[in-house]
Amino acid sequence: MTTETASAVTLPGGEMLAWSDRTDSAADGPLAGLVARLVPAGARVLLAGPHGPALLDALAHTRLTCLLRGYPDAAVVAGQVDRVLVSGPQGLPAGEEYDVVIAGAGLDAIESVEGERLGWDELLARLVAAVRPGGDLLLRLDNPLGVHRLVAAESWYAGRGDAEWTVGGVLDATRPANLAQLRERLTAAGMRTGTCYAGYPHPDLTSALLAVDELTRHTRSGLFDAVLHAACTTGYTGRFVLADPARLAVDALHAGRAADLAPSWLVLAHRPATEPAGIDEEPVDTGDPAHRLPRVDRPEHPGVGGPARLPVAFVADWTADGTVVEVRDGPAGWHWHRTGVAVPPATAGAPYAGRGTAHHDPAAPDGPVPDGRLLRSLLLDGCLRRDTALLRRLLRGYADWLDGQAEQGRLAGAVALAGADNLVVDGDRWAVLDRGRRAGPPLPVDVVLARTLWRFAADLLTGGYAHPWTATLDVVGLTVLLGGVAGRDFDRAVVEAATETVATAAEAAVSLTDPPPGPRSYQQLREAWLRQREENTRLAALLKWTEDLLTSRERALRRAEAKINLLSGSLSYKVGRLALTPARMAKRGARAAKRRARTTIAVKQEGPE
Repeated sequence: MTTETASAVTLPGGEMLAWSDRTDSAADGPLAGLVARLVPAGARVLLAGPHGPALLDALAHTRLTCLLRGYPDAAVVAGQVDRVLVSGPQGLPAGEEYDVVIAGAGLDAIESVEGERLGWDELLARLVAAVRPGGDLLLRLDNPLGVHRLVAAESWYAGRGDAEWTVGGVLDATRPANLAQLRERLTAAGMRTGTCYAGYPHPDLTSALLAVDELTRHTRSGLFDAVLHAACTTGYTGRFVLADPARLAVDALHAGRAADLAPSWLVLAHRPATEPAGIDEEPVDTGDPAHRLPRVDRPEHPGVGGPARLPVAFVADWTADGTVVEVRDGPAGWHWHRTGVAVPPATAGAPYAGRGTAHHDPAAPDGPVPDGRLLRSLLLDGCLRRDTALLRRLLRGYADWLDGQAEQGRLAGAVALAGADNLVVDGDRWAVLDRGRRAGPPLPVDVVLARTLWRFAADLLTGGYAHPWTATLDVVGLTVLLGGVAGRDFDRAVVEAATETVATAAEAAVSLTDPPPGPRSYQQLREAWLRQREENTRLAALLKWTEDLLTSRERALRRAEAKINLLSGSLSYKVGRLALTPARMAKRGARAAKRRARTTIAVKQEGPE
């Protein structure tokens, strides 16, 4: 460590010299986008707890102080910030205030075991005291009944790791257990709560921040449907879970409970400025008859519904190298806005990530977010209810829409990559949800349609969803059938050409008995096992039928051989054979004479005339 780095680290006491709270480098992408929009240049900021490098980059234009309990973490960030305090909350200098205090990892990651244990309320009081009048506090709270808890394969209460110092459930009555209780605690601490975001897919990785009010109000939003499905599928890829978190999150959205089941919440709270005395305004009753403050009209803070409203959502798009995009609410409705924040991908790759012929353009122009239901959800609903009329209308409408978007029978740009998970339907109107995706060379309409149907067929079969067609169809066969429902006569060659445009070899070889890509859900693994058992039962029955057929044929052949052997030893057989022998010899002699005659004639004809 250099002298310059060492001078930026302060150890006021309570430091944990060998402990690290290092977080995933992709954990704070949406939070970094929110902070970049919220915190002005030159502001004094206290970053309490461990955060990723994306957040440090977003605060590079501020005067930043970090409060960390682990000395190894402080040594890493010391050269990037103005000051680092290695301590628990007791290490905060008395009377020192900041314009913005950020606790994006919650309060548990602030308290040090080397000092006095304060408890949740006292921790909050210490942070609130560090917020100057008129300043802001960003605080995260994990949800003990979030999606991550409901699908977890391991018990949350059985952890014996080094970080399992506190009980993170509702058993601890000293801490808030839901969003309403958190707001009450903040109000009691003298803060005004404003915009609140639901964080998905799990507390260790927040790739989507969705405004709670909008999430509760727009339960049929195709945008929220697509964001929740993508976040929970990508965020849990490779993890063993009890149930599919994406399915649970989307169902919670449609039931109006996506905010209640969010793995975490991020609340923006504002500390009111001290009202100046001696202004002739309408007094404000504080409850004390001897003390009445004058009312002063002040502009509302952006976080509490003022003129500069915060975005509806912040989403880290892993198909665009982790670029964070905002969804803003304006007079013309919601619209996309691509920020300059980018974080590395959280996983090796999302399911059906695609080949080089398709990519997401981070420099794509901003545009409106169309209203409507997500096509994928509508198709699944039709399959589960066996509503073939709805499926026919949707698939033929999609095929006709592709025809209308084509030029000389080919599609390019975002439309060429708009699958069931990126299309919204509003009556007879179709629209691409995110037009930032780009394809390489233009693709034929049938290839684009077949690729979308193949992906939906793969999700339908590997996910174990019920559908109105025969259960023995494989993915390609079901794709051909769906093409027929859409009014197109596909063959397997067209489907294979379609899968080659974006799918890898392993993805294109998906079979009926495979589990779906993404999380390893025990429910879906069990469904895959049941399908494998049914397939094995069918193959065993087919094998038995084949063996029985071969056995019966072998028995018939043996009976025929026995009859032949029996007849070959009889007197009549021998007499008949002696009678036929001269005739066979005469026939062979006649053939030989005929060949010699033909040869002689041919030689004479070739001689000189």
